[in-house]
Amino acid sequence: MKFCIFGAGGTGGVLASYLAMAGHDVTLIARGKHLAAIREEGLVLHTNHRGTEAIKGIKACTAEAYQDKPEILFVCVKYYNLEDVLAFIQEKIGSDTLIVPVLNVFGTGGMMQEKLPQHTCLDGCIYVMGEIEAPGVIYQSDKMLRVIYGYRPGQEQRLLDTARHLETVLQEAGIRGHFSEHIIRDALQKFAYVSPAGAAGVYFNATSEDFQQEGKEREMFKGLVREVATLGKAMGVDFQVDLVETGLKILDALQPGSTTSMQRDILRGKQSEFAGLVSRVVDLGRMYHVPVPLYQQVDARIK
Repeated sequence: MKFCIFGAGGTGGVLASYLAMAGHDVTLIARGKHLAAIREEGLVLHTNHRGTEAIKGIKACTAEAYQDKPEILFVCVKYYNLEDVLAFIQEKIGSDTLIVPVLNVFGTGGMMQEKLPQHTCLDGCIYVMGEIEAPGVIYQSDKMLRVIYGYRPGQEQRLLDTARHLETVLQEAGIRGHFSEHIIRDALQKFAYVSPAGAAGVYFNATSEDFQQEGKEREMFKGLVREVATLGKAMGVDFQVDLVETGLKILDALQPGSTTSMQRDILRGKQSEFAGLVSRVVDLGRMYHVPVPLYQQVDARIK
């Protein structure tokens, strides 16, 4: 398949690497020194489970220079860069491209669809631990790699054959791809991990091993997950798993020293997804009349 991946960081870079290694046509939308390095040397994927691999087949360009017609557009930017993606789609992408956002923030696909009525924007999420280690080098710190995507309830299922085929393509590339019939539930379930992990991580300035033992960090994480679960039930979501147990399994399997991208961005003084991952939960709590005291605590302290 022909892929365009907007965003060449830890998420987009890992996806591009696996898809290109499986023989697919992949173009990364990137910028700056990272783009220059990929153009000159190709993309390098550094992992603890596969070693270091140089992926030569990946193309890379700026959003302005892109001129192709992809079957799939993966949106892998931070939430605060979403307007750049919307402008890119409106200018460069036709209605026959399936758009799959895999941002950390819950409900991004629906928000995109409202602004792109002629396109097909699914909802999606990804489980991955990756970051830019150096220009042209992506570090995947854990072998966890799972992509879930699907149509929202009531959404017209345009490009359905493409959506179904994508599941097979992902799986054959070594990515745990899943075309979901319950994407709102599945995306919120993922949010119920990444949001509490990021919130608790930045609140305590903690790394994965702090959460892997009993203590205030682990208790805060569990409490935040419970607040998201309560919100989900108020929204009519019927979870099929225990979100606390599921989140702890992910945490306990992480490599030592792991942190979330939001936490790293805040600690480096960079723009972060705090508004989408933490403040948004406080707003949803007010909207659905659900108490979220731990989220309010994190929100007030970090702001």
